[in-house]
Amino acid sequence: MSLFKARDWWSTVLGEKEEFDQGCLCLADVDNSGNGHDKIIVGSFMGYLRIFNPHPVKTGDGAQAEDLLLEVHLQDPILQVEVGKFVSGSELLHLAVLHSRKLCVYSVSGTLGNVEHGNQYQIKLMYEHNLQRTACNMTYGSFGGVKGRDLICIQSMDGMLMVFEQESYAFGRFLPGSLLPGPLAYSSRTDSFITVSSCRQVESYKYEVLAFATDADKRQETEQQKVGSGKRLVVDWTLNIGEQALDICIVSFNQSASSVFVLGERNFFCLKENGQIRFMKKLECSPSCFLPYCSVSEGTINTLIGNHNNMLHIYQDVTLKWATQLPHIPVAVRVGCLHDLKGVIITLSDDGHLQCSYLGTDPSLFQAPKVESRELNYDELDIELKELQKVIKDVNKSQGVWPMTEREDDLNVFAVVSPNFDSVSQATDAEVGTDPVPSVTVKVTLQNRVVLPKAKLSIYVQPPLELTCDQFTFEFMTPEMTRTVAISVYLKRSYIPSELEGNAVVSYSRPTGIPRVIQCKFRLPLKLICLPGQPSKTASHKLTIDTNKPPVSLLSLFPGFASQSEDDQVNVMGFRFLGGFQVTLLASKTSQRYRIQSEQFEDLWLITNELILRLQEYFEKQGIKDFACSFSGSMPLQEYFELIDHHFELRIHGEKLEELLSERAVQFRAIQRRLLTRFKDKTPAPLQHLDTLLDGTYKQVIALADAVKKNQGDLFQSFTRLKSATHLVILLIGLWQKLSADQIAILEAAFLPLQEDTQELGWEETVDAAISHLLKTCLSKSSKEQALNLNSQLDIPKDTSRLKKHITLLCDRLAKGGRLCLSTDTATPQTMVMPGGCTTIPESDLEERSVEQDSTELFTNHRHLITETPMPEVSPTQGVSE
Repeated sequence: MSLFKARDWWSTVLGEKEEFDQGCLCLADVDNSGNGHDKIIVGSFMGYLRIFNPHPVKTGDGAQAEDLLLEVHLQDPILQVEVGKFVSGSELLHLAVLHSRKLCVYSVSGTLGNVEHGNQYQIKLMYEHNLQRTACNMTYGSFGGVKGRDLICIQSMDGMLMVFEQESYAFGRFLPGSLLPGPLAYSSRTDSFITVSSCRQVESYKYEVLAFATDADKRQETEQQKVGSGKRLVVDWTLNIGEQALDICIVSFNQSASSVFVLGERNFFCLKENGQIRFMKKLECSPSCFLPYCSVSEGTINTLIGNHNNMLHIYQDVTLKWATQLPHIPVAVRVGCLHDLKGVIITLSDDGHLQCSYLGTDPSLFQAPKVESRELNYDELDIELKELQKVIKDVNKSQGVWPMTEREDDLNVFAVVSPNFDSVSQATDAEVGTDPVPSVTVKVTLQNRVVLPKAKLSIYVQPPLELTCDQFTFEFMTPEMTRTVAISVYLKRSYIPSELEGNAVVSYSRPTGIPRVIQCKFRLPLKLICLPGQPSKTASHKLTIDTNKPPVSLLSLFPGFASQSEDDQVNVMGFRFLGGFQVTLLASKTSQRYRIQSEQFEDLWLITNELILRLQEYFEKQGIKDFACSFSGSMPLQEYFELIDHHFELRIHGEKLEELLSERAVQFRAIQRRLLTRFKDKTPAPLQHLDTLLDGTYKQVIALADAVKKNQGDLFQSFTRLKSATHLVILLIGLWQKLSADQIAILEAAFLPLQEDTQELGWEETVDAAISHLLKTCLSKSSKEQALNLNSQLDIPKDTSRLKKHITLLCDRLAKGGRLCLSTDTATPQTMVMPGGCTTIPESDLEERSVEQDSTELFTNHRHLITETPMPEVSPTQGVSE
């Protein structure tokens, strides 16, 4: 325990899993109270802005609710916060918040509260500047000697200084030879900006030179500028310090001179105004932040330096005067006046520990007990060590951390689907219409080999399929136990699921405490959601699947769907989904082809997939291993795009409904407050139709809530249909290009990344990012495309045109020989194996339009091109013959 610990006056922890840096802390009387008390302003990389006014009841108290004056989520990460006179025509202080692509200036004001909740604080956006370049840091001051106002200078990541004269943009200049941005400070005495370049030297630039230099519209100078047109940006002075700088501060200790303090990685320097060294100090520990301030001794300056050993050192020039221990590593330190207490040290760590402390001693009353001296028996210690090593060796052999493939599992899971329906259907709450809804029993069996105190079984099926129970907990207190559960599955809504596959997942902890998860998949029968139906002669959507084997009788493939009156018709079969549309399956007698047709495009998926699976099982039983399916028609992208547009329209409509509901809720609460004030008033006053307005607003809130709920149901149904269509498109692409299982898995990961669709993270933006990644990596044309960066933030798009063009481009590149892979090797561009070449990834809307026109011939509406691979028209009572 250290004697010299920082005395905790007030502390708190900001948020959860938030990150902070040296520019995220600021002290100022930001609300212009005039009492001389500073407020603590903190911004985080998660976008949260907080303002504190600590006033603990006793020293060391934690944060109280009233200490937090304001907390606002600004969406974008906050890089730096500063307070100054940033609004023209006003002498009041305002708050400047720097984001990566935006500079915002707010006014902070408080309203006196009439109740015990205290005062209310709010911020108001005065103005903002959208930055064309990514910002790094900023500084402010009276540039050019202006009086009564502060100007702001922002340094971008590529070394450009952008000067803003409050509400207007003044100019931008590139620093010569800039590679990486460094710390930036402004000296009012010399009217110059001081920074540390990537060459590890301190550089000073006069504001007047910056203002009259050539404008930085482009990074590279033209030949005419090199000859002498315009003024070049010339550095005032430089000083090589031989290390990278962490921060720069400028302090004036008298009226005639100021000093420039630079904190390096191993030293800190004090420079004169002309760049000459006044003194330097070699640091024993790696520093994390510092703060110079004027000393009580004339001609000296005190410096607070925090380091990565949780220490805060106080230097007077180069002499260490005090060392104190902190509970965290500070990344920012400030000194201010809080609650009539001057000289409070405020520190902030990178994980959000904010502490206000003062210097002092805290004597330790702990006394170490006397150690009893005893002789060591080395023979006994040697025997004990050998026994422990033997135990460790046995554990590593039998119960390793990673499961061994040859070792028997601790728990086995089996799932069996009953071949028959339940005698009494369990679909008591089904909403499918007039059709009777069957249910089928799934039995899940668990067998343990070792003792397992707690095993949790979870069973999942695709909605709108429903389970009678989906969560179970078991206790296997003895080895070799068997537990079986039976649950029923049925269709709850009047639309079809995207898959008939279910999953039983068991999570448990091994005897060594290591968590394990084991799963077992099962397949539900098609007859659970489908009934025999009359074949249809015409349909809006048709698909033709080619095979390399003679056609198989549909009665042998689908024995449960044969119509009793048409047993002789083996080449035509009809299916009718519960509460849905009909699907017709036709088999050609001679051409080894099968046709699936329906009025709904997404309804083709389950029958097509079931047909391929049953054909594979049929030929495997016959001992034929070279059976293969293919698809030679045009890709039905137009039908797929219609489902995407419908799903996106529902998302946009839901977003508008939620915004309107929020507005009506705010209006409803405002009317309630006014009515409550009228009712509490001692002198009765007329309601002025507030009760009528309250009733009307209430009805609007209820109607909007019902509309939001209905839209959520429609959106969920649309997402299920979209997943079915997506499965079908992936299947057709795989058959069309003869993709391997790994390549199909990549397509499924790109097109089906989400189990649930939400307003915050939707299917469209997620899939667009995944497809763009494929187009810029394994399907790229050149290494230039592979070097392009993708946007890391996923926002809901304005429309689906970009997504549809990317899907079209993906199919186009696959058609030209592109292949999907997860390799990150960019040394061999895809053009080496892609015959015919591929178009580049569009960088603008004009390029995307050209790509769309080039791909129109290959991917058009499937319903208009079905005649390219004709099959003869058949009646529902005739087979297919050619």
